[in-house]
Amino acid sequence: MLNHNFFESNYKKLGFFALTEDFVEEINGEAYKPYIKVLYLLEGYSVTIDFKKYQTSCPSLFFINSNQYLQINKEGQKPGYFMYYNRDFYCVQIHDAEVACDGLLFNNIFEMPMTAIPEKEVVFIDGIYKQLQQEFDSPDSSQEEMIRTYLKQLIIKATRIWKIQQLGVLNDEPSKEMDFFRDFSRLVEIHFRTKHTVADYADILGVAPKTLSNKFNRLELQQPNDIIKDRIILEAKRLLGYSSLSVKEIAYQLGYEDPAYFNRLFSNKVGDTPSNFKKKYLQGKNVQLE
Repeated sequence: MLNHNFFESNYKKLGFFALTEDFVEEINGEAYKPYIKVLYLLEGYSVTIDFKKYQTSCPSLFFINSNQYLQINKEGQKPGYFMYYNRDFYCVQIHDAEVACDGLLFNNIFEMPMTAIPEKEVVFIDGIYKQLQQEFDSPDSSQEEMIRTYLKQLIIKATRIWKIQQLGVLNDEPSKEMDFFRDFSRLVEIHFRTKHTVADYADILGVAPKTLSNKFNRLELQQPNDIIKDRIILEAKRLLGYSSLSVKEIAYQLGYEDPAYFNRLFSNKVGDTPSNFKKKYLQGKNVQLE
């Protein structure tokens, strides 16, 4: 494989390469599905992540979890970079104290995987990729730790930029409030299949359900109940579009013993029944993307 750099040792793996048209078909296939992925794209690209399309008008980073679905629809004029790694190489949940990105770059309640890079930061991001390339060109005994260090720098810088772009008034809140919203976001990602109510998460967080809702109301954020249900619906869409499970099996997998109730929830949120959504998606029609 041309210009494909990768490190592999004791189940730990990270690779990256310049994103040329030769690689697009491979990326859009199944080869990299199990990995966490980082895309660095310049202007002019179009990508779909899960069921939402994103266009780049400036250099942008995308952080994509292994349970998300990536499709590169259109390439820009200049090649970007595609990086992939497994949790053995770097697990953000285990190392979150180092980078504070879980619940923000990954598993965020805004379902926003894109970080537009301000012009003043492009040199820094470009520099990380150049350093990574040099590390692969001239490896030595400390290669693994150096690569991990560059990955952490990329995640930390992107997290800082993402917070400014996406969190608005939350950036002015005390850090403990930011941590509260991050904790809620992470908990939803962990428990959405079995815990469906605001009271469930309030109990884990040690607050009253009304207190939890009031925190979101005060900052004019999406309601916790809607965030929980949206995460359930996103998973339902993934299973409908990419698995062979029946609607009833998906309902059970998402914690609903009454498939009829799940059908109503999905229809109210999406504007179509699960079976119609699956049929339209498989036929390549214009299913609802929001």
